[in-house]
Amino acid sequence: LSERPRWETVEEAAHSKAIKSNLKTVVKKANAAIDSNAENKDAAIKVAVSALDAAKNKGVIHKNTAARKISRMAKRNNKAAAAE
Repeated sequence: LSERPRWETVEEAAHSKAIKSNLKTVVKKANAAIDSNAENKDAAIKVAVSALDAAKNKGVIHKNTAARKISRMAKRNNKAAAAE
C-alpha cells in the first residue's frame, strides 16, 4: 500500500474545515433565533439540521455528535416554546 499524496490530505483537511466552520455558523444562528424567538427560527433550525446531517453523511463529524447537537437544539426550541 502506498501512502496518500500530501496534497490530497491537505485538500481534504481544508474541505472539512470549511464545512465545520459553516456548521458552527448555522448552529449559532439557529440558537440565536431560538433565544430571540425570531420569526425565522423554524427556517434557521431546518438549515442547521440539514447542515449537520450533510456533515455527518460526508464523514466530517461523527453521527452521534450530529444527533447530540440536533437533540439539544430541539430541546432548546421546545423549552423556549413552552416558556411563551
